[in-house]
Amino acid sequence: MVALSEGRTLSQQLNKSMTELAQNDIQRVLPHRFPFLFVDRITEFVPGQRIVAVKHFSVNDEALRGNVPGLALVPMGVVMELVTQVGAVLVLERPEMAGKIAMILQISSARLLKPVEAGDTVRVEAEVLKMKSLFGELRGAIFRGSDLVADGQMRFGIANAADVLLAAK
Repeated sequence: MVALSEGRTLSQQLNKSMTELAQNDIQRVLPHRFPFLFVDRITEFVPGQRIVAVKHFSVNDEALRGNVPGLALVPMGVVMELVTQVGAVLVLERPEMAGKIAMILQISSARLLKPVEAGDTVRVEAEVLKMKSLFGELRGAIFRGSDLVADGQMRFGIANAADVLLAAK
């Protein structure tokens, strides 16, 4: 089980305090670290069903460097990775996922409707469509204010983190 402050899980901490969770809590669930951890904080969480998070892209954000010279646009790959990271927190927080890692198997749809730029703060919403023991499917959307800027759907697999690390060596 993922441990957070005072030995509570992410869902227990949210249900108890109803406050947002910061990046250090998210790092207890995700293996990503700077500069590849894109989730700033989680603002809503319904275990196994739905999650909402926030990300602010600053002018100095590593994700913006070198994409389009002269323009501070967030690459679509980073926008979709943000959705997958939020979805991974939703999926991996369950007790049976201790020691597991989620990996993208297929992105069945991905649309960037409006560019995301430096200075933008976006809200990411993700929901589980299907969840089995070894795979599942998520739908996600990104909003700037009330405007939908991107959405997508993906399938993911669940693997033992130790097996993935061994294979990488």
